Amino acid sequence: MGALNFLSDYFSDHFYVSIRKRKKRKVMQTVNIKVKIDCDGCERKIKNAVSSMKGAKSVEVNRKMNKVTVSGYVDPKKVLKKVQSTGKKKAELWPYVPYTMVAYPYAAGAYDKKAPPGFVRKSEQAQAQPGGTDDKLMSLFSDENPNACTIM
Repeated sequence: MGALNFLSDYFSDHFYVSIRKRKKRKVMQTVNIKVKIDCDGCERKIKNAVSSMKGAKSVEVNRKMNKVTVSGYVDPKKVLKKVQSTGKKKAELWPYVPYTMVAYPYAAGAYDKKAPPGFVRKSEQAQAQPGGTDDKLMSLFSDENPNACTIM
């Protein structure tokens, strides 16, 4: 199968490019947007605007978390512009990650009082540095270190 795919790509690229332009296929993805949602009218307006976009398969609006989730063949920048066109100018891409995904959740740039429960803000300071001093100290006293007994 690999050889057939290679040959079909080779011939289609070299012989048919001049005849017709190849369109880029959009990838199925999920776009999360943070937007202040005050009432049912705001929720309905955002949901109708985003669901009318070409390629949007499903739209979920979570009013409690101020989050809009769009799944489908859409571009994140276009979804953000569409939400901002409804009058929500402070809309932004979802800036939070789950609390368990961050090494230092209480670092200066990560902790946010306005974050939903269980989430912290994405931040470079909160991520663990590969080969950092914390990793070295933790590996000294781990069970997998054969020399741990001599250190203690």
